[in-house]
Amino acid sequence: MKQCTHAGTLPHPEPDPRSETCLQCLADGTHPVQLRLCLTCGKVGCCDSSPGRHATRHHEETGHPVMRSFEPGEDWRWCFVDHVLV
Repeated sequence: MKQCTHAGTLPHPEPDPRSETCLQCLADGTHPVQLRLCLTCGKVGCCDSSPGRHATRHHEETGHPVMRSFEPGEDWRWCFVDHVLV
């Protein structure tokens, strides 16, 4: 079974969110579909169902490996590098 090789390197406690929504979507005039929180730096971005795919773009630009859902009641995490739920 494939596992995330990055979970052990994440900061504890996790970083505070830099915003309550995807600021890039606001700047673009689009609506974020689902929000994700970068567990390395606290950036909030939208998911791949949003036009801007800002969470994935953040990973591509920074290499930050793991994000978690920033939606109420959800606590799952995704490793972009290992392509696996954490």
